Amino acid sequence: MPALESRIATLVAVERTRITPKARTLTVDAELTDIARKRSAEMAKNGSFSGNGDPHVAATMLMQQDAEFQGLVGENVAAQHFVPNQEIDVEAFAKRFVDGWIASAPHKENLSFADYDRTGVGAAANGDTIYVTQLFTTNLGLGLKPADQDQDAKAVETPQKGEDESDTVPLRGAIVPGSPAN
Repeated sequence: MPALESRIATLVAVERTRITPKARTLTVDAELTDIARKRSAEMAKNGSFSGNGDPHVAATMLMQQDAEFQGLVGENVAAQHFVPNQEIDVEAFAKRFVDGWIASAPHKENLSFADYDRTGVGAAANGDTIYVTQLFTTNLGLGLKPADQDQDAKAVETPQKGEDESDTVPLRGAIVPGSPAN
């Protein structure tokens, strides 16, 4: 599975550069890889993308448990059947996973979102199916916050009242003043 994970990460990086040439470089992160592997193992155990088992294995929940993580998370999952007891063609399987994500608008958006800068890929097999999870994250320059540090929150009447005039990057799906409504 590590060879498949590595090849998927490489192919996604190539496609990401093709789709969004100015995208930040994705760094494979050991912690994200561990979370992606746990997510894939849970899917393989249940034979499903849904979290029928331990609800704490959902990738976003695992990320939120890390008090230092303060960014965005994207997740792509997929499954492919294979013939047990036959060698898996890593290149062919990796290409099919990535091609499937490219063909799906939400998955393509995750892998091509220019601000993501860290990734982790995990794969697990059960029976005749391989499950893969790829996570994408960024802290958008927010930096790390120590777990024991008090967090200051600013209350605002509406999201628009909390806007400022800084050069912050608008988040995906955010309504930017002056832009057409989505």
